[in-house]
Amino acid sequence: MSVLIVIPARYASTRYPGKPLVPLTGATGVARSLIERSWRAALEVSGMDRVVVATDDARIKDASEAFGAEVVMTAESCGNGTERCAEAHEALGGAYDIVVNLQGDAPLTPAWFIEGLVAGLRSAPKAEIATPVLRCDGATLMGFLEDRKAGRVGGTTAVFGADNQALYFSKEVVPYTNATYADDAETPVFHHVGVYAYRPDALAAYPAWPIGPLEQLEGLEQLRFLENGRQVLCVEVEARGRQFWELNNPQDVSRIETMMAQMGLE
Repeated sequence: MSVLIVIPARYASTRYPGKPLVPLTGATGVARSLIERSWRAALEVSGMDRVVVATDDARIKDASEAFGAEVVMTAESCGNGTERCAEAHEALGGAYDIVVNLQGDAPLTPAWFIEGLVAGLRSAPKAEIATPVLRCDGATLMGFLEDRKAGRVGGTTAVFGADNQALYFSKEVVPYTNATYADDAETPVFHHVGVYAYRPDALAAYPAWPIGPLEQLEGLEQLRFLENGRQVLCVEVEARGRQFWELNNPQDVSRIETMMAQMGLE
C-alpha cells in the first residue's frame, strides 16, 4: 500500500502567527525552523513513498524549498490540516492508499509513532482514520494540569473503548482522576499525538462535511469524523524514553528546546 506524508503548514495561526518558521535550537546549538524539523522527522519514517509540505503561504513555500522539501500549494480557505491534506492529495492525483497528516507543529514525533500508526490502519480494515495515543506518566499529566490551571491550551487527551475506537478527544484533561501519581508512574490519561493516517475515501469526504458543535467548541479537527459517525482508531504507541510535545504556544519553544537538549537531538 502506497503511503504519502503531508505536512500541512499555515502562517496565519490564531494562537501563534508565523509558527512554522519559528527557529528551534537543538542540542548542538543548531537552529532550524519548526517546519524543517517536522520535515526531517518525516524523512526518518520507513516505508513512506513521498513527503510533501502543503501550505498556502509563499514564505513557508520558499523556506521549505530552500531546505529541500517538495511543496504543494493549497488554498487559503482550508480550515485545518485535514482539509489541507485532502486538497494536497487530490492535487497529487489522489492515488495513494494511505495519507499521513504529520502536523507541522510536532517536530519531536518519533518515526515509530508513524510506522505503528500506518501498521494499525492496515490491520483494521473497518477503520477510516487512525491516530496515535501515548499513555501519560505522572510528570506529563501534571504538565497538562498545570497548563490548564494557567489558562494555557496544552496537549490534547483521548478517550477510547476496549476496541480502541475513539470515544472523544478534548483539550481538557480527560478522563478525570483525583489520584496522585509519581512522575514515572502510569496514569489512565492518554495524550493524543497530533498525527493522522487516512484512507483516501474518508479524507476526500471530510471537507464537504459541515463543522459540528464539538469541533467548533474544542477546535479539534478529528472530532468531525466522530460527529459524522466515522470510526477513528486509536493506536497506542510507546515513548521508548523519548519525550514528546507539540508547539502550540510561544511558551512551548523553550520546553521543546529543553527536551531536544536532554535527548541530544541536534
